[in-house]
Amino acid sequence: MHVTPGASNSALPALYRTMRRIRSFEERVGELFVRGQTAGSMLHLSIGEEAAAAGVTAAMGPRDTFTTHHRGHGIFLARGADPARMMAEIAGKEAGYCRGKGGSMHIADMGLGHLGANAIVGGGIPAVVGAGLSARHHGTGAISVAFFGDGATGQGILYESMNMAALWGLPVLFVCINNQYGMGTRIDQATANTALHERALAFGLEGATVDGVDVEAVADAARTLADAARAGRPGFLAVTCYRFYGHARKDKSPYRSPEEEAEGRARDPLARARARLLETGLATEAELEALDAAADAEMDATIDFAVAAGEPPLASMFRDVFDPAEPEPEPVRARIDRVLARE
Repeated sequence: MHVTPGASNSALPALYRTMRRIRSFEERVGELFVRGQTAGSMLHLSIGEEAAAAGVTAAMGPRDTFTTHHRGHGIFLARGADPARMMAEIAGKEAGYCRGKGGSMHIADMGLGHLGANAIVGGGIPAVVGAGLSARHHGTGAISVAFFGDGATGQGILYESMNMAALWGLPVLFVCINNQYGMGTRIDQATANTALHERALAFGLEGATVDGVDVEAVADAARTLADAARAGRPGFLAVTCYRFYGHARKDKSPYRSPEEEAEGRARDPLARARARLLETGLATEAELEALDAAADAEMDATIDFAVAAGEPPLASMFRDVFDPAEPEPEPVRARIDRVLARE
């Protein structure tokens, strides 16, 4: 089924603020990359996909858990992450969520229920099946949500996970952010049936497709499916959106025409939400300008924080890798220095 927007205008100001913070954050991530101050050579922006992050997380409860794909900054931010710590992690700094070891694609925080981002396409999906099984066993009432891109619909692990979730009636929600491209291949060139939720129906899951330009529709659809998942009826939500930029920050997307990109970017979830806020009188132009300025200032400060943060000390390389009760391996450099000191 295709979900139409509901009358949830009272939530729209908060949803818009979440999307605006994500957009500002991602723009600063791109700036940090251009300045050569990010860790590693790859990062992936979620600009254009903000409604998926804001809408789905709005339907999640405080005890819910989730995994994300390699394009997961916005999802984590919508879930309540500290943008300064996120930016520090992307910069490879000690102040980051994973002390600079995770970088852009491997951020995690168990305190916020984030079981981990994953650079492997579809790699984080099976973790939510285990988390859902745990939640049901302990009676927590929580669900676990797997966020992934349309490229992951070509991975067998997705179908194994959906089958197990449906078979066992687990409190799990699979969320496919269909941004139309798996790297440089358009979705309709990779699959004959682009109604991705229909695949989930075949496994016995609840399923829906929603237009990702409308954050209210996304939130309504996610809430319906999340409620069903809590009742033991796992689901699949496909959020259709458009990736504004290339696969990674260095990708200039030569496989897309300027006309296609202009048309895709015109379907901007922020622009639609802003227009809706003004149309319904839920916000004035001055209020929205103030909100936008506050988001920009907040995210500007994340770059300053990340740049000023210290590098991880060499001695921390084995921290969180080995059991704390086990002696840490001796770094090669330390071993060489020790051997040379004997001579």
